[in-house]
Amino acid sequence: MRHIAIVGSGPAGYYTAEAAQKAMGDDVRIDVFDMLPVPYGLIRTGVAPDHQSIKGVSRRYEKTALSENVRFVGNVAIGRDIEIAELQSMYDAVVLATGAPRDRELDLPGETLGNVMGSASFVGWYNGHPEFAGLSPDLSGNTAVVIGMGNVALDVARMLAKTTDEFDGSDIVAHAYDALQASRIERIIILGRRGPHQIMMTPKELAELGELDRAAPHVARDDLPEEGEDALLEPGQRKSVTLLRQFAAIPEHIRAEKPIAIEFAFFTQPVALIGEDKVTAIEVEKTEITKGRAVGTGEIKILPADLVISCIGYRTAQIPGVPFDTRAGRFANDQGRILPGLYCVGWARRGPSGTIGTNRPDGQGIVELIGADIKNGTIGNGGKTGRAGFDALAADRGLDVVTFQDWKKIEEAETEAARIGAPREKFVDIEAMIRAAN
Repeated sequence: MRHIAIVGSGPAGYYTAEAAQKAMGDDVRIDVFDMLPVPYGLIRTGVAPDHQSIKGVSRRYEKTALSENVRFVGNVAIGRDIEIAELQSMYDAVVLATGAPRDRELDLPGETLGNVMGSASFVGWYNGHPEFAGLSPDLSGNTAVVIGMGNVALDVARMLAKTTDEFDGSDIVAHAYDALQASRIERIIILGRRGPHQIMMTPKELAELGELDRAAPHVARDDLPEEGEDALLEPGQRKSVTLLRQFAAIPEHIRAEKPIAIEFAFFTQPVALIGEDKVTAIEVEKTEITKGRAVGTGEIKILPADLVISCIGYRTAQIPGVPFDTRAGRFANDQGRILPGLYCVGWARRGPSGTIGTNRPDGQGIVELIGADIKNGTIGNGGKTGRAGFDALAADRGLDVVTFQDWKKIEEAETEAARIGAPREKFVDIEAMIRAAN
């Protein structure tokens, strides 16, 4: 019998569990660990609450989680409750599927001012992640600046601009729902160092900005390249740029009918955040593209900023005893191998890139590596205790382990507590989750 521990119950974790099941059949036992009492990682706390169709992929993971040889081990933190070395002593293979839950730093003067935050924090706040539930962003000002030109920046801008009715059907948590409805923000600036041809925004998400009830997107015609140059783009990116051209063509009187402006500030990079205790403005520099890179021109101006949210990427959280690539912000690895018997998958392996579906072939690849290492005798030489060993340790340390059946009780309680029109009202407190599980 082979024993595999997967640390992280998001897409990368469950796709890896599914792949191990298919490859090894009844000859494997898989424990999926998570520091939270609830599964699904990014699906629960990263995907925008109004993108419920994307969250539906969790039904696939549930099928894997409910199978006999896969077990969810929630409310167990690696490095706090159990060390990596201890897991390795019990399991033939340990796979780190912890994602990239930390924000990349802006590394700018004023970054520590009040009301300046990263997207991991802000998205975690409106999605009910217990770590960020108490964030309390101040939304009483006029202008929010969102730094970044990817889909996360679009999500953040969209959340700031939506009406009460537009949140119907979403699972945004109550504290964020109430705060956003009381928001006085009327101007949202999306700041990007490069131009329209370099954005990472996908057409579906970009199109949603043009469908908001009380907000209109603003794109300066002068920022758009010659239309003929769009032919050089990939099809998806070409569609996104076409949408930007459509936004630029919206008549001014139509834009004026909507009280919130979402402005795209291309060729603009942040230089410093200004304020005393709290941010009040942002100093920016005009850029130009030279050999594919954004280079500052020296042209400086000051933009008002009552709230700044940085959406410039994520980093994997370090784990004691695991080699880490500080520059790349992920575990140091060779195609997923970290050390003998220790692997990483998903964002923890490759950094924050790709879609949720990208994690499926990634998981299959890691399972192939594990199989190859078993075959060549690097791992899997017998004597590992697997889940029996962990259960004995958990009992000895008094760990309050949450099973998948316990999670189903939490899920039921969240469904029952949902406001009208919402699929659930997520618990934002770990102790409340444990009470519901018990």
